[in-house]
Amino acid sequence: MTKLTGALQSLRVLDVTQVMAGPYCAMLLADLGADVVKIEPPSGDSTREMPGAVGGDSPSFNAVNRGKRSVVLNLKTREGRDVFTRLARTADIVIENYRPGVMASLGLDYATLSALNPRLIYASISGYGQTGPQRMKGGFDLIAQGVSGIMSITGEPGRPPVKSGVPLTDLGAGLFALVGILAAVEARHRTGVGQQIDTSLVDAGVALSVWEATEYFSGAGVPVALGSAHRMNAPYQAVRCEDGYITLGAANERLFVRLCDVLGHPEWRSLAEFADNASRVKHRADLAALIEAITSQRPCAHWLALLEANDIPCGPINNYAQVFADPQVVARDMVVDVEHPTLGPLKTLGSPIKMSGTLPNVSRRAPRLGEHTDEVLAEAGLSEDEIAALRKSGAVQ
Repeated sequence: MTKLTGALQSLRVLDVTQVMAGPYCAMLLADLGADVVKIEPPSGDSTREMPGAVGGDSPSFNAVNRGKRSVVLNLKTREGRDVFTRLARTADIVIENYRPGVMASLGLDYATLSALNPRLIYASISGYGQTGPQRMKGGFDLIAQGVSGIMSITGEPGRPPVKSGVPLTDLGAGLFALVGILAAVEARHRTGVGQQIDTSLVDAGVALSVWEATEYFSGAGVPVALGSAHRMNAPYQAVRCEDGYITLGAANERLFVRLCDVLGHPEWRSLAEFADNASRVKHRADLAALIEAITSQRPCAHWLALLEANDIPCGPINNYAQVFADPQVVARDMVVDVEHPTLGPLKTLGSPIKMSGTLPNVSRRAPRLGEHTDEVLAEAGLSEDEIAALRKSGAVQ
């Protein structure tokens, strides 16, 4: 086993999750040095079969499971559950994303395991949370984006609802669970005991709706889709140029004055409808039309150069080929090369967390199915004969 040298190298994590929210949370812990043991059913995490798969490995699985060790346990068997319980006795953290009640039905819930290991931190990620009238529903990012309101404010005004292009509620739930886990680790330093963390995809979607909630709570009405425009600032959106679109963020008085001058219309500053930010937000569509009447006459490169020369926030709207060729993205090590035994050379995402002392390690590939079963069970004190008997019974693989 490779020695872990990250910030969380003393932590052992049991990752009983599949697909995205839970695996992403556990992967970030692995990046930071935790020993993450992914507990998989005999069929493996379903993302192992996503497009591009070779045997039981896929680029999608690698994207959210790097740096982990894989153990196959059949939790439907008594012997498999006994092995999990044995591992949990010495684990620091358990992360699970089953529907509420499933882990309890297996005798692997927080109440049961914390009685054996009071220091255990147990994170549950689900679609709707462990409480509430809809807690038993399954969790899917698309559904959670609709329930949490995100789809109602995404897309162009008057057009059909659109989900965010990235799985915001899946990734958000994983990140919120990570925050809860690290907070619980810190609390355990003081109290000596762990606790349960409960978050959900719907919770994440609602929690990320910061400006929308503010607009609604302040009595400004029910938020609606605004395209790329901002709820609280204008102009702050994509604007049309001769050959495409750029982003423009002149979101305060100083920047708006400068923009008016750059576009050759200083008189806009004296118009009542653009007198202050609140007025510009109210008349954002009219303001955008005036701006685009000018910007549409010249190509994107012209406006980007001119706006940047005048310190007005702006940028291109890159596709992902352009993103991963961007010198800034490359300089920040956000693209990493990994060698995989079945998939060959892979490019994967780097870590957005830069640390001066304990650097995140994103160079380790995801495990093959059951690759570390014997290794982890031996570390837990099981003999070769015991492991062989478990394998024969179908409890491990």
